[in-house]
Amino acid sequence: MRLGLNLSYFGGRARIDMDLVREAERLGYDSVWAAEAWGSDAVTVLSWIAAQTRTIDVGSGILQIPARTAPMTAMTAVSLSELSGGRFRLGLGLSGPQVAEGWHGQPYGGPLGRTREYVAIIRQVIAREEPLVHDGAHYQIPYDGPGASGLGKPLKMLTHPTYPIPIYIAAIGPRNVALTAEIADGWLPVLYSPDRAPQTFGPAIEDGFAASGEADKNDRFDTAPSVTVMVTDDRESGRDSLRAELALYIGGMGARGRNFYNDLTVRYGYEEAAPRIQNLYLAGKKRDAGAAVPDALIDEVSLIGTAQQIRDRLDAWREAGVNTLIVSTADVTSLRTMAELVL
Repeated sequence: MRLGLNLSYFGGRARIDMDLVREAERLGYDSVWAAEAWGSDAVTVLSWIAAQTRTIDVGSGILQIPARTAPMTAMTAVSLSELSGGRFRLGLGLSGPQVAEGWHGQPYGGPLGRTREYVAIIRQVIAREEPLVHDGAHYQIPYDGPGASGLGKPLKMLTHPTYPIPIYIAAIGPRNVALTAEIADGWLPVLYSPDRAPQTFGPAIEDGFAASGEADKNDRFDTAPSVTVMVTDDRESGRDSLRAELALYIGGMGARGRNFYNDLTVRYGYEEAAPRIQNLYLAGKKRDAGAAVPDALIDEVSLIGTAQQIRDRLDAWREAGVNTLIVSTADVTSLRTMAELVL
């Protein structure tokens, strides 16, 4: 099992913690990942990191599909890959309807078809086998719809890629996970429970592998969940430090009836806790929502405790089929402990 470092969002912090990144590189971490929402963008952060490191891969976790055209994403991926010596991993995701439509002004409808076409366009651009032409339900290249000049022409990317660029997709819904296993090289799940992953995600992954037509895809597919890691003797305090974030995802990330994280929590078996957390959060009772997050759920989706307690839990992550464990921490002790336990 490989290790990655998750930096999450570069938001209100004054700087990127390059000391932590360099320590991860020194320890043998495989990759470092940055995210974007509606604040900082991931590309700038990853460019900054890649320029100051030498061996560790940099990955987007994620670039938002509604934020960029597929050819622009392909151009960005190739640029980062070439400049870093082949160290870039392209993680993609649709975000949600509130961000896609409320921030980027793009429709969210047809997420499965949109993702499939977007990835197909990126692969066609990078392959450079012929000028880009795509006639799909969501994307038409060259564009010939309302307002078109009629002068658009198929083009082939000027840059010649010299490194492979693995494509990861963030997904947690059954159909999205199946699509990811079919068309992507890796998977970026969040709120991942290794105890429940085989029954929750296993059938969808197997369906996706079968649809891919690749007999050996399971051997090269990278399952890469993010997990909060905290080495501490005070496990209860550690749990408490995660409650606000989990309540945000389960209760506030999305609208009532359209919250993918809440749906996942229900599928994990927390049928009573999930709606309670959401009701409290949407009523403005965020502290109560955090208090309603079950200890058992926190323990399933995070690694909190002493080094020995974390060591005892790591086998569950290995047995669930995790290839790259992306560690979310800003604590150098936790970073080093994971390296000692895994690497």
